[in-house]
This record gives sequence, structure tokens and C-alpha cells, in this order.
Amino acid sequence: MTAELRATGQPGDHTLVELTWREKRIEHRIRFGRIVDEQRLDRYRRIVSFAPGSVFAFVRWAGNEYGTIISRIDVVRTVGAGEPYQTLPFVRPGGDILLRIVGWPKVERVLAAIDAIEALGIDPAEAAPEHWRHLNHRISVNEPFRVYSTDQHRAWLRRREVSP
Repeated sequence: MTAELRATGQPGDHTLVELTWREKRIEHRIRFGRIVDEQRLDRYRRIVSFAPGSVFAFVRWAGNEYGTIISRIDVVRTVGAGEPYQTLPFVRPGGDILLRIVGWPKVERVLAAIDAIEALGIDPAEAAPEHWRHLNHRISVNEPFRVYSTDQHRAWLRRREVSP
């Protein structure tokens, strides 16, 4: 997939994500993030790309006639050339995985946390990476987590200004 897209003009440093949607069967979608390019492969699949250093949430769900087979969400920071990364299905080459949650009740908690960030008027793609790691650790062990705040966001933006 990657070499084929690079040949069609996709920048070599972008992270590519393959999305699929088949009603009541499979859903791979982006919950948030700044897509810089999109290529439709067929009626059910498309490939989107993200610039290095951006953050996005990738939701994967699959079901059959008996119900949900898998439900998961990953929040990923895309990497630049030469940066280390973790692999993730349908994401090429991979990224810095800030959050990885499996199971609908836990995924639902993450989606609610994303909604709460948006309710503050903050783009979740701009939220502090530490918040996603905090959510990952707390939700994965069924513990309460700190809600993201505008004060925390302001502190993150200031820290980002002075950090290399």
C-alpha cells in the first residue's frame, strides 16, 4: 500500500491510514486529527494522510450477526523521518502510540473524554500528549482519570513554545 501511494504523489514523510466502512460489519474511522490528503480506493475504503508531528484518534470496530467482535481506539502522534515508532495495523509506517484502549466500555469512556475536550473549545489533536498517556493508564485499569482542563491546556501550549 505505501509504495503504491508514494508513487501517486503522497509525500514520503506522511503517515498513511487505511479506513474502511461497511455498515454493521467493519468501521475504521478517524475520530479527530488534521487530514492533509485523502485518496478513495473504492466505495468502502480510502486512505488518509497526516503530516509529521500531528495527533489523531483511530477508531476500529468490527461486528457480525452475533454482535461486536472488536472495539478499540488509538491516539497516535505521527513521526518524522528517522524517529522511532510503534507499528499499528492499517497505519503506515506507524507512530508514537499515546493511547491504546480495547473493549467497548473503555472505548466509550475515551470517546466521552474527547467530547469533553471539544466542549471546552479545544481541538483534541492539540491536547497535551501527557493527557492521552494518563487516560490510557487510568482507563486500562478501570480507575478514574483527571479531566482535561483549560489551565492544563494553556500550560501545555506554553511548554510547547519553549521546548525544542
